Amino acid sequence: MTSIGWNKLCACLLRPPPRAGHAPPVRSHGGGVVEIRYRPAPQEEEWFAQTLRALPLESWWEDWMRHADRLLADPELVNTVHQVLLKRWPQSATRGRLSTPAEVVLRLLVLKHVRNWSYGVLAREVRANLVYRQFTRMGLRRMPHPKTLGKLGLLLGPTVVQQLHQRVVAQAQAEKVIRGHKLRVDTTVTETNIHYPTDSVLLGDSVRVLTRFMRQITEVVGEMGEKMRNRQRSVGRRLIEIGRASRGRGPQMQKKLEQGYRKLLGSTGQVVAQAKRFSQEIGQGVKRSSDVWQQAALEDLKKEIDRMLPGVQQVVRQTRARIFQGITNSAGKIVSLFEHTTEIIRKGKPGKPTEFGKMIKVQEAENQIIVAYEVYDQRPADSKLLLPAIEQHQQRLGVVPRVAAGDAGFFSAAHETAAQKLGVAQVAVPFLGTQSAQRRKRQKERWFRQAQKWRIGCEGRISVLKRRHGLRRCLYKGDAGMHRWVGLGVIADNLINIGRVLTARLTAKKSASDAP
Repeated sequence: MTSIGWNKLCACLLRPPPRAGHAPPVRSHGGGVVEIRYRPAPQEEEWFAQTLRALPLESWWEDWMRHADRLLADPELVNTVHQVLLKRWPQSATRGRLSTPAEVVLRLLVLKHVRNWSYGVLAREVRANLVYRQFTRMGLRRMPHPKTLGKLGLLLGPTVVQQLHQRVVAQAQAEKVIRGHKLRVDTTVTETNIHYPTDSVLLGDSVRVLTRFMRQITEVVGEMGEKMRNRQRSVGRRLIEIGRASRGRGPQMQKKLEQGYRKLLGSTGQVVAQAKRFSQEIGQGVKRSSDVWQQAALEDLKKEIDRMLPGVQQVVRQTRARIFQGITNSAGKIVSLFEHTTEIIRKGKPGKPTEFGKMIKVQEAENQIIVAYEVYDQRPADSKLLLPAIEQHQQRLGVVPRVAAGDAGFFSAAHETAAQKLGVAQVAVPFLGTQSAQRRKRQKERWFRQAQKWRIGCEGRISVLKRRHGLRRCLYKGDAGMHRWVGLGVIADNLINIGRVLTARLTAKKSASDAP
């Protein structure tokens, strides 16, 4: 193999040969602006190929990447992303600059969630790494800006991510990585990206955000209409007082705490009233601008205030109810002004008794392949999830599992009977209540204990999803962002596990063929 010095190689990478004139778009699938993959430029591709041949690049690839590279080349996967890119704007197919191809978008998002990187780190790493450039099909092209990657990622909504996941599962079944004979299911919580919610901090956030909107309006309109009064300094002092009082004990400190909250609620109410007047004056034309763009900005700020006010008023109501009436579970309680749908979930964990996010369900087949996942808008009882999981398994893989295992939270006598009627031979879900002699004997049988040992692996799978793929906390916004975050993390984990199984299979075959 020809050797090449690193200094010489880096110099070559910094000075790529000049490209020929940009070829006209090849119109395919109804458009030529949104491409499926990069069109080859002869000089550039040949130079890149020569560079790769001069390096032992194949030995640098991880084992899972070789198989994931083949699976991600599936036309159905790429076409799913391509169809989404075509619908980005009404005329995306025919107008505008050439976009990042669908194939590259798919591979970049997969790599991002495999490594649990931010978009900024993804852009930096792919830009400087030949293996990643080859895996993502970037070649020598310019790496998109992180903000561009974020906008492209937003296009893949929850439905599209589900389609991609189902296709990967179908590929795993076609490769005989899974056969559908086993099923294990468990639930966990993925937290939303919020700080720990306390009443005082939520009120401080309310004042800060509304004041920011009013300041931006004042910068546009000047002295028109009502003048803004900034109360953030006094609110900050109230927050410090409440923090000090909350650390104390006894009736005297409780009285100071109530006094601090009373002042904080008064200041918050004044800010809310002023924000309402600002919104009304924009609607009445008192606060206006002759510039079209600035007027449009004013209208957007009015919408933001109107959107934020109901949440702020709810925070005020639930704070009054808790501090002065002792009601901790008020109607419509929210824990974040920015992630309104965040749920308060208690799963009995000693280290984290209360979590703020969404409950997700993960169900696996053989070889740790996640066949289905679900993000629940409202937390259901685990005991209602076993039968739907079995039906979903049958729908995805076309077979009824012989073994279905879950922890004690999934136990339901009705679901156990229904699962047996569906054809599940072994339903291994323990019942921890008062057991009959028949139930005690059943739970001590060898098949039951083996199924429960296998079920414990689901705990490890959830741990890997959280540590390796970031499912501990969702960094995307909103419910749609939660679905995308969980789905892409599951796809990334499945690709790694499929690659692991296929690599072990090839290694075993090679060892058998090399044996004397």
